[in-house]
Amino acid sequence: MKIKVGFGFDVHQLRQGHPFIMGGVNLAHTSGAYGHSDADVLLHAICDALLGAANLRDIGFHFSNTDDRWKGINSLLLLKEVLRMLAERNWTIGNIDAMICLEAPKINPHIPAMKAHIAEASGISVEDISIKATTNEQMGFIGRKEGVVAYAVCLIEKI
Repeated sequence: MKIKVGFGFDVHQLRQGHPFIMGGVNLAHTSGAYGHSDADVLLHAICDALLGAANLRDIGFHFSNTDDRWKGINSLLLLKEVLRMLAERNWTIGNIDAMICLEAPKINPHIPAMKAHIAEASGISVEDISIKATTNEQMGFIGRKEGVVAYAVCLIEKI
């Protein structure tokens, strides 16, 4: 069996009064991630990890932030498109492990819903999806609540 590992990273600035979508979940908060799509840093990092593992470049190559087709798009649709690309090449997901880094809001209560959204979109079990969160101990742009970062690794297997 052939397996590959991929790594993904995404960052978005936070803006007052903007929706905050993370893992397909709308988080109630005074600030939200800002970007061309729905700015879901978690899903973007996961997409990049999957694309990297399959040697399919990166999310910006496939879903350019200058292309109006992707303006405001739900990132779960981007994930589904990435999975379609992998399936065309006979790859399936083994597991996903992700880390979100932000000061607020607290992510822990939302992790089960995020995992459920990702599992439904990707066709894998919630048992194969790990999502963790941490703060930046009030240091840097994350600590000042100016931005949010997500990292992801994944394992893909050749069918």
